[in-house]
Amino acid sequence: MLTAIVYRLYPSPSQQRGLNTTLETCRHWYNRCLAERKDTYEQEAHTVGKYAQLRQVKTYKATNPSAGPVHSHVLQTVVSDLDKAFQAFFRRVNAGEAPGYPCFKGRHRFKSFGFKEYGNGFKVDGRRLKVSGIGRLAVRWHRHVPGQMKTLRLTRKAGKWYAVCTCEVAPEPMPPTGLGVGIDVGLSSLLTTSDGEHVAHPAWYRTAQHRVRVAQRGVARRKKGGANRRKAVVVLQRKHARIANQRRDFLYKLSHRLLTRYDHIAVEDLHIRNMVQNHHLSKSILDAGWGLFAAHLARKAANAGREVVFINPAYTSKTCHRCGQIVGHLPLSQRVFRCACGHVADRDENAACNILRLGQSRWERT
Repeated sequence: MLTAIVYRLYPSPSQQRGLNTTLETCRHWYNRCLAERKDTYEQEAHTVGKYAQLRQVKTYKATNPSAGPVHSHVLQTVVSDLDKAFQAFFRRVNAGEAPGYPCFKGRHRFKSFGFKEYGNGFKVDGRRLKVSGIGRLAVRWHRHVPGQMKTLRLTRKAGKWYAVCTCEVAPEPMPPTGLGVGIDVGLSSLLTTSDGEHVAHPAWYRTAQHRVRVAQRGVARRKKGGANRRKAVVVLQRKHARIANQRRDFLYKLSHRLLTRYDHIAVEDLHIRNMVQNHHLSKSILDAGWGLFAAHLARKAANAGREVVFINPAYTSKTCHRCGQIVGHLPLSQRVFRCACGHVADRDENAACNILRLGQSRWERT
């Protein structure tokens, strides 16, 4: 299976200029290919495909001085990225969703470029990453590369550069434990397990909200288009990047701990896009990162030989896990579940036990 690892890059000033120049060249090529597709369809009523634009890469390099030093695979990857954007657009159209036609990229809206084959444009040279047209980049190898590198994407985030390496690795099954668990996610507790464990909600964004507000005011007070405004934007970006990194690190470690302890995990299948329509809870819901947690848990479970199932959460909070009776009215503010049979339990623990019961029925069928 394929896995992606992100490494921090430390380019020299000249290398950073080369990275920015390559990124700008890719942005112009992306916009040119998009304009060709758009104009051809509007004027001639037919589409320009991916392979027709891939054949234009050689001509573009020969006629454009800034594109000459850029590796051809980089420009080919730009065409593939644009084609994926159109495939996603047509998928949304067919599904009846908001289409979101691919848009032209402004100067600060294009973030990355990539290579598609190890040894052809990039390779590891000692402790450095050698990239065609850029040079030997210093890398913080915070962990060993787990397998053979396949592709490379260089991305700029909040003024810093990162290398995203895609590697092919073999699955590493964890030793079986014979245990299963149901997980109820929430806001008072980030998650509650059927074993009675409560994980507190760290509230990363709310904790840093004051610092973000100060940085946002710094951006608002600068003149648009000025260098000082751009510096203030980078400061604001780094505040948000730190929050995202804290959330990701916490959820990744939490999912690893769960996979270490349990063979079978049942999680709520939540429709987060609908839930954030509640403007009183939307900030807390997005800050919790439920979608990130569920996606990472499922992805890592496939590598660890664990099983994760997603359960419809309907009535899991209102159903007594002892007798199966459904209570009538249970407002969100009521945190204790009481049933006519005499069962009293924490609302989230009761829901987690119901999720475990539904998950066990799925595991038995498989």
